[in-house]
Amino acid sequence: MHSRVRVWLNRTYAENVFFMDQLRRNPSDRAVEIHATHGDADSPVLAAADTAELEPEGLSPAAYVEFALDQCQKRGIDVFVPRLHQAAIVAHRADFAALGTALLAPPPEAVAVFHDKVIAYEAVKAVGVPVPPWWRVRTADELVAAVEELEADGYKACFKPASGAGGVGFRMITRAPFSLAQLNGFPSPYVSLDTVVEALEQADEQVDWLVMPRLEQPEVSVDTLTGPDNRVRLAIGRTKNGRRRGFTQHEQWLEPARLIAEGFGLHYLSNIQFRMLGDRPVLMDVNTRPAGGLHQLSLCGVNVPWAAVQLALGEDTGVIEPPFLGQDYTVVSGPRQLRPVSVPHQRVEEVEALLPSVPAPVTSMEAAEVLPL
Repeated sequence: MHSRVRVWLNRTYAENVFFMDQLRRNPSDRAVEIHATHGDADSPVLAAADTAELEPEGLSPAAYVEFALDQCQKRGIDVFVPRLHQAAIVAHRADFAALGTALLAPPPEAVAVFHDKVIAYEAVKAVGVPVPPWWRVRTADELVAAVEELEADGYKACFKPASGAGGVGFRMITRAPFSLAQLNGFPSPYVSLDTVVEALEQADEQVDWLVMPRLEQPEVSVDTLTGPDNRVRLAIGRTKNGRRRGFTQHEQWLEPARLIAEGFGLHYLSNIQFRMLGDRPVLMDVNTRPAGGLHQLSLCGVNVPWAAVQLALGEDTGVIEPPFLGQDYTVVSGPRQLRPVSVPHQRVEEVEALLPSVPAPVTSMEAAEVLPL
């Protein structure tokens, strides 16, 4: 009889409440207990966990590693899924292994390559994966030169931080001056080139941006599951075109994703994103962590979070083929319970009805669920 599996997710995205749900509903019928930590007491992942703690603020990466080792020892963690300070944590894999904790994350070399988008583009281009043209800019003059080159080739320019995740800092360049039209409706990702140049010239420090053409839809995010032997066990593309989402196993997306995952040792879960440049797919980004939308693959009849935990525990899953591809769908917001009291919290089984004086649960709209179109 298998013992329970204890999994820890540190400061992760709200959508990973669904990752946690899938671990508990695993096809192996294994008992799973989930520990979660976060800097926000109202994160829904804390309410969804069996045990939860607030993370201390202001820790350096090295101090956070010490905090993480203490959590693993104190909580008896079998599998740790690190998001915050992933690079520092994977550099201490042996220390976690000495405590009996497996890290569900790639090795340090792979994390380092994909932390910086310029290094990542250079690396994947060298192995034959198409990438868009790009310029690394730090000054206003460099920005203007890059934008002019792109526009001369017929492209619209955009920029984003050279390191970062989740689309934070992404903007599209326009030549139109700022006007009242940009104050109507919802905020826009478009910014005037003149406004950006003025901000750069007045800044006290340099930026570190990647300037590139605006890539077109569809966007295809390939979720890969790769073993520590560098062999991909599963690869499924999730397509996004406006509101409509779907799935694909077309090799124009999967073949370059496998090449990246296997060639760079992206062990366990990674997310490799492509968009169109003209009539061909090019790499947009590589995330060395589970994607927030990974749970959507359940619409294809697979439980990828659990398969990843199995690999981390040394249980080979073999190659996983989805039994079908789910129908097209869209993503909508939905309520998710929050904790009415401050963490730390230990989940207990309810043996009697709550008294009427207990406040009703608060809900969060941060998490999203999927509905068919």
